[in-house]
This record gives sequence, structure tokens and C-alpha cells, in this order.
Amino acid sequence: MNGADTAWIIVATALVLFMTLPGLALFYGGLVRARNVLSVFMHCYAIACVMSVAWFVAGYSIAFGDGNAVWGGLGKAMLLGIDADTLAGTLPEVLFFAFQMTFAIITPALIVGAFVERANFSWVILFSTLWMLVCYAPVVHWIWGGGMLSDGGIFGETGARDFAGGIVVHETAGLAALVIAVMLGSRRDKSKPPHNPGFVMIGASMLWVGWFGFNGGSQLAADGGAAMALTVTHISAATASVTWAIWERIKYGKSSLVGIVTGTIAGLASITPASGFVGPVEALIIGAIAGVLCQEMVNVIRNRLVIDDTLDVFAVHGVGGIFGTLMIAVFGEASWTAQLGSLAIVGVFTVVVTYALAKLVAIVVPMRVDQETEHTGLDLAQHGERAYDHVS
Repeated sequence: MNGADTAWIIVATALVLFMTLPGLALFYGGLVRARNVLSVFMHCYAIACVMSVAWFVAGYSIAFGDGNAVWGGLGKAMLLGIDADTLAGTLPEVLFFAFQMTFAIITPALIVGAFVERANFSWVILFSTLWMLVCYAPVVHWIWGGGMLSDGGIFGETGARDFAGGIVVHETAGLAALVIAVMLGSRRDKSKPPHNPGFVMIGASMLWVGWFGFNGGSQLAADGGAAMALTVTHISAATASVTWAIWERIKYGKSSLVGIVTGTIAGLASITPASGFVGPVEALIIGAIAGVLCQEMVNVIRNRLVIDDTLDVFAVHGVGGIFGTLMIAVFGEASWTAQLGSLAIVGVFTVVVTYALAKLVAIVVPMRVDQETEHTGLDLAQHGERAYDHVS
């Protein structure tokens, strides 16, 4: 065990949990109407709790167990055979388990943005649990757990390069969000603007800080690689924020607060897969393109395809993660065959599994709330609480 590595990953684990609680909750909560803000908080908080238990019971074993090329098996279910002295590289394995658990929390939590203001809470929790175990955990195994898309797998000696989750986290969450948005259909009233842009900015700021643990921690060591990953993460985020704001001003005459912080998230998602393979100049390029690319994809999804992916999960996270994954090959740090092939395999798998699970869970619990609940607001109807005395 290396003490410095262990200390850094303890900090990184806390930072990644901070991304979901409270970062993502505030970011998403501020974007919805006042009558639904607590439902978003509840989704994020409950997902964090339930995914933690599910990751302990089976998720970690499926992802990092010693199974086969497709899944890790159940040999490490409930951390069987693992104690404080068991090592994973230079780290205690229980710490590696905890670090990866925070990724298993935020990935299904990202999908929340696609169905806010209209999804049934019970459906959300049951679907998220099954999706994490059946979709997310196997993909983790394929790429990070020595499975079929990693080195020595189906693409030969050089497998997919995904440092911190462009494919594993952002592509899977983004595509799942798009599928669910299509299945649910649009909200009945999309006319209201974000109820609290201040929440959005505070949440995005927390995500930005937490992302240092997300990307820097993925080095799994306290060394120069972690420092570089942290640095390029910041450069990409800052650059994408600037280009988003400039492009927004060119197109609409104004740069908005919600816009610039959404650009931040686009830059963070785009650098995530590449953060262990590129330097500061490449990060600047990735961020500069991401700020425009993801903004344009928001327009495509909303206005051309007319899909109500409410908080733009696919356009920002999905497109950003896919773009960053391809940029690793553009800069010569990965095989085009492995990058494109892995994106295709994971993409098809995610779409099929998401659709099947959503339909399966809907047999037990309705996906969508009724019209009256949607009109009243999910806070009061589903949770018996409201955030404000006067809501809209």
C-alpha cells in the first residue's frame, strides 16, 4: 500500500460524491420549475443511497470481479474475501471499491435530467437500480475491469482508451437519457424558464470542483499523471465555458448564466475520457470545440428532433463524452478501430438494455405521473412537501 496514493484517492472519493450530493442536485434542481425542485433533490439523494447498496451487494463484483470477458461474476459480492489489508494495486481494495461506487452513483443520477417533472419516483428508483447493475456495471467490466473492450480483448493488444468515463459514464448515461426521453414523451408545459439560475451556477461550480477528483482520481495514484489530468480538466472546462458564451452571444445577442455554466459541463464531459492521455494544448482544443458542438446539439435535439430531453443530458454529456473519446484517436493516443468499435458496441448495448428495462419496470410501476400530478407538481403530489410558499 502506498500512503500518498491512498490519501489522494480518499480525497478524490469525497470529491466525486460531492458531484452528486449536492452538486448535480442543485444544478438540475435550479433548471426545473419551483413546483418540482424537491423531486429532483429526492431523485438524486435516493439514487445515491440505493446505488451505494446495490454496488456493495453486486455491482462492484459484476464490474471488477474475476469472471470472464463479459462480466465479472459474483465472487466479490458484498465484498466477500476483501478486508482492510486486501490491495488493488497500491490502494486498499475497499478504497478502490468506494471510489468506483461514487461513479456508480453519479452515472444513473445524470439520467435524471432527461425525465424531470414527469417521471414517477418509484419507477425512477427501480429502473436506476436495475440499469446500474445490468447496463453500467458490465460496461465498466468491459473497459476498466479487464473485459472484452480492454487491452487484449476483441480489438487486440490495444483496447479502448477511456481514462475517466467518456464511454463508461457519459455515453451510457447520455444514450439512456435520450431513450427514456423519447419513451416518456414531452412535458405538457415546457414554457417555464429555470426557476433558480443561481442554483444552477452553484451546482455547476460544485461539479467543476468535484471533477478534479473524478478525473484526477482516475489515475489511482498521487503523481504527475493525476496532476496533469486535473490541469487539463480545468483548462477544457474554462475554455468550453468561454466558447459557449461567445457562440450564444453571436447567435442570440446575449450570454446567459445558465449557458456559460452548461458550457462548463460540456467541457468537463468532453475532457473526461481524454484527461489521462492529452496535454494542456489538446485540452484547450477539446474545450473550444465542445462549447460550440454541445450547444448546437442542444438545438438539434430540442428543435429539430423535438425530443424533450429536459435538461439536455444527451446533448451535453452524451455528445461530450463521445466527442472526447474520439479526440483521443485524433491526437494519436488510441486506435480508431478500438475507439469507434467500443462506442458502437456500448451504444447499441445501452439503447437495447435501457429500452428493455424501462418497459419491464413499467409493468410494475407506471413510468409517468398522471396529468393532475404533473400540473400540481411532483413535490407536493409525490413527496408531500414543497420548496417555496408560492410556486410556479
